[in-house]
Amino acid sequence: MLNRMLIIEIARVTEAAAIAAARHRGHGSEIEADRAAVEAMHAALEEIADMDGQIVVGEGAEGGAPKLFVGERLGQGAARVDIALDPLEGATLCAKALADSISCVAMAEEGGLLHAPEGYMEKIAIGAGYPEGTVDLAMTAAENIARLAAAKGSDVTACILDRPRHGDLIAEVRKAGASVRLISDGDVAGVIHAASPDETGIDIYLGTGGAAEGVLAAAALRCLGGFMQGRLLGKRGQPAKILALTDLASGDVMFAATGVTDGSLLKGVKFERGWIETSTVVMRAATGTIRWMRNRKRV
Repeated sequence: MLNRMLIIEIARVTEAAAIAAARHRGHGSEIEADRAAVEAMHAALEEIADMDGQIVVGEGAEGGAPKLFVGERLGQGAARVDIALDPLEGATLCAKALADSISCVAMAEEGGLLHAPEGYMEKIAIGAGYPEGTVDLAMTAAENIARLAAAKGSDVTACILDRPRHGDLIAEVRKAGASVRLISDGDVAGVIHAASPDETGIDIYLGTGGAAEGVLAAAALRCLGGFMQGRLLGKRGQPAKILALTDLASGDVMFAATGVTDGSLLKGVKFERGWIETSTVVMRAATGTIRWMRNRKRV
């Protein structure tokens, strides 16, 4: 079991990264916003005294990223943990001051998070409360929409990344009778939205996005409850086997996210005279707890 104090520590990590990124919000530079978030997150992770963490999902391979690279070890303690992170999910959203840019971190007991390769993952996710087998990556999008609509007893809204590769998927989902909410970036937030339909109005997440983001999203879903599958795409775009939620994130999992820009679930960082306010959600699978934190810090 993870030390329960880690949940507070990782909240501090995402808050530090979100604040650093938010100083570049709306300035038009994804690179500068991301660089600031990486620096702040790295420094905050190094200060955690009760973990010995290895990054399994990070900013890239060793040699390709100066900090927060896959394989880097951080922390000053003995408890060995896996870390998946995205200092600035939705860098374009931050640069343009659009909704749903977040900073997020997941931790699990060593071996608990999939060491996702760089590349893409096909994903499907819904919230809790549906019968087993309601949706499945082995079925077509139209079949999944029809089965989910029948289980829900009403119309369905699907969240899909707005990418040219999803043109056929979007058409199929709409033909099946669902409405589509397109997002320009940030598919970790997209999956979380599907797990919280009462707040977001989104019932299902569909489509292909980053494999790294798939692991982070799975960690959040392990805490929130819900169903998710992923399928890694090979170098030639050929799908591999279907991965269950626990293949992506297992054991005692913790997840934290802090809003950089205002979104459906989290408010963005707010700078006031003498104060900085942040909005953070922290979750833990082992206890089934979800805490919403509104923090104000004097500066």
